[in-house]
Amino acid sequence: MRDAYVIGAGQTDFGAMPGEGYRSLFATAAEGAFESVPYGIDEAAVDEAVVGTLGVGGRQLGLSAPAVTEHLGLGGVPSSRIENACAASGYAVRQAVQAVRSGMADVVLAGGVEVMSDTSADVTKYWLGVSGETEWERLTGTTFAGVYAQMASAYLEAYDATTEAFSRVAVKNHANAAKNPHAHLGFECSLEDATGAPTVADPLNLYHCCPTSDGAAAVLVASEDVVGEYSDDPIRVAGVGAASEPVGLFQRDSYTSIASSRAAGEQAYEAAGIGPDDLDFAEVHDCFAIAELLAYEDLGFCERGEAASLLEAGETDLDGDLPVNASGGLKAKGHPIGATGAGQIAEAYKQLRGEAGDRQVEDATVGLTHNVGGSGGAAVVHVLEREGEVAR
Repeated sequence: MRDAYVIGAGQTDFGAMPGEGYRSLFATAAEGAFESVPYGIDEAAVDEAVVGTLGVGGRQLGLSAPAVTEHLGLGGVPSSRIENACAASGYAVRQAVQAVRSGMADVVLAGGVEVMSDTSADVTKYWLGVSGETEWERLTGTTFAGVYAQMASAYLEAYDATTEAFSRVAVKNHANAAKNPHAHLGFECSLEDATGAPTVADPLNLYHCCPTSDGAAAVLVASEDVVGEYSDDPIRVAGVGAASEPVGLFQRDSYTSIASSRAAGEQAYEAAGIGPDDLDFAEVHDCFAIAELLAYEDLGFCERGEAASLLEAGETDLDGDLPVNASGGLKAKGHPIGATGAGQIAEAYKQLRGEAGDRQVEDATVGLTHNVGGSGGAAVVHVLEREGEVAR
C-alpha cells in the first residue's frame, strides 16, 4: 500500500451566503485547494473526485458530485457522492486516501459542500433530523439538539460536571474563531454570555449549539509516487480509522460515550503508530458542547469523567498542551454539514504547514481530525503528520 499525502486544501467562508449556490461554493473551495499546492498543479492531474453532502433542502441529491465537478471544469473525471450525514466529507477524504493507497489513482480531489441558510427553520429541522434514527427519533418529534441533550443529561448525572463545562467549550471555541477569517461566528463570548443564553433543549442552551452554515471545503490527496512533483513539504496521512454504531440513541449501551468515535480513534492511532500523547492538536466534532467533552474521552485525551477538568485546566486552549478546535470548531467556525470533515482537514493542513495565522499551534507536527455523523452512527478519524522534505 502506498503512502497518501495531502498536497493542498481550501475552504470557503462558513456562514449565511445567500448569493452562493452549491456549485459556486464548491468551486471556490476547490480553487483554493489547487492554489495552495506549493509547486502548483494542473486540474488535468486529478484522476478522481469524491464529494460529501447531505443535500439539505433536497437540492441535486442525484449526481451531485458530477454537478459540482463539471462546473469546476473537471470534465470526464469519475465523481461520486458520499452521504454519511455530518461525516460525509470526512468519509470522502477517507475514500480518496483509499483510492491513492490502492493504486487506483495518483491524485484525488475530495471535499464537501452544504447550503443550509435558504430553508425555513422547520425545513432545516427536518433535514437535520434525517441524520438521526427515522422511525423512533425523527418521526416522533425528537430534534437533533434533543438527542444531544439526552447525552448531556446522562453525562451530568454520571460524572462530576456541571453545565458550566458546556459554556467553557463555547468560550474557548469562540475565542479561537475570532482569529479565523473563515468562521461563521467569529466573535468572542464571555462565560456569562454562554451560561445565560436561552435554552434550546435542556440542559443545552443557544451557546452550546453550533450554527447552521453554508460552505464548502476541498482537499487534494496524492500518492507517494507523484507527491514530489507538487510539494517538498507535504502532509502525510499517517492513519485513518472509521466505524459505525446504531443510529438511534436508544439502541446503544451508553449515552456518555460514542463507540464509533472510540473505535475510529483506536484504528487511526494504531495505523499511525502513535497514541493520544503524541498529538500536537486536534479538530473534533463539537456540533454541541457535550460532543466535544465526549470526544476528549473517546479519543483518549483523558479518562472517563475527566473531560470537564481537562477543559477547565486550560489543557485544550490554544496555548495548552493539546489545543482542540483551534479553528473555532463546529461551534463557532460553523457546520455546513457536508463540508465539515474536509474543513477539519483543511485546518489541519494549515496548522501543520505553519500557515494558520493568529491561531497557529506552536511547533505542530502531528494533528488529528474527528468527524461524526449524526449522534454517532458514523465516525472517521484522520491522523496527519508533517514529515519534512521529500524528493522532487
